[in-house]
Amino acid sequence: MKNNRICELFKIEKPIIQAGMIWCSGWELASAVSNAGGLGLIGSGSMYPDILRDQIQKCKKATSKPFGVNVPLLYPNIDDHIKIIIEEGVKIVFTSAGNPKTWTNHLKQHGITVVHVVSAVKFALKCQEAGVDAIVAEGFEAGGHNGREETTTLVLIPQIRKAVTLPLIAAGGIGLGSQMAAAFALGAEAVQVGSRFVATPESSAHQNFKDAVINTKEGDTVLTLKQLTPVRLIKNKFFNEVEKAEKEGASAEELEKLLGRGRAKKGMFEGDMNEGELEIGQVSATIDTIIPAAQIVDEIMNDFNTTIEKLKSLAF
Repeated sequence: MKNNRICELFKIEKPIIQAGMIWCSGWELASAVSNAGGLGLIGSGSMYPDILRDQIQKCKKATSKPFGVNVPLLYPNIDDHIKIIIEEGVKIVFTSAGNPKTWTNHLKQHGITVVHVVSAVKFALKCQEAGVDAIVAEGFEAGGHNGREETTTLVLIPQIRKAVTLPLIAAGGIGLGSQMAAAFALGAEAVQVGSRFVATPESSAHQNFKDAVINTKEGDTVLTLKQLTPVRLIKNKFFNEVEKAEKEGASAEELEKLLGRGRAKKGMFEGDMNEGELEIGQVSATIDTIIPAAQIVDEIMNDFNTTIEKLKSLAF
């Protein structure tokens, strides 16, 4: 794509980034997206340090093209993760869920391109101050952990575009090329796609979770656990328990006890559709097939170009 700052920054052919989702984004998915011309990300938030190193090494063997690692800044072993990323020569890091000033300078000193994920203008301004190379603006529609402001992608992108000059990646509710075109019209220069890539053979998600995603309908996901860290979940037994507790006025401590440990792993990785935490975006309602990641990249780009041509014909 001509004159695209994101493609130039990452040295990729297509401005499509695969989100680094916990329990779903291992080396197989990341390398498949990178080989298709986009940017694949390994989701390190669910990995012990030795697992992350193994995933990076496997990804390097599976692709000669750029790929990155997503690092949630709240991860308890983040020092080990950063050390491994540097030692293994990863050149792109997406950070999220924390202050971008914490690690940006350190990473950039080691020649690493740094991108931070935000859900509001105030955080985008902090990213610019911290010296990140690009920003992901993630709207309320997104899966996984989300912003408390509940600002939709359609509203968030133009606000952040107006506030900062950095290269801008749109995320949240994007799984089609037409949605990508809409994001570009609002000022984005690339899109980050999560939920659509969960439903692929290369995704490390359990088959039960993939099947749940393609069977999800409008209204089947809800943003919840706002007292802790807001997360969008598919409605199931666990969600119903959380909803009941919140309606009864449960404290943050009580919700943490209900959440316990390993809920996300139990649901998305081990396939427990009743007791597990099932994180996915609203766009899942448009997903009804499990297809290879490369096919998704091609379909999004073709749909994007078709949409752009159609819009040209509608100009007054």
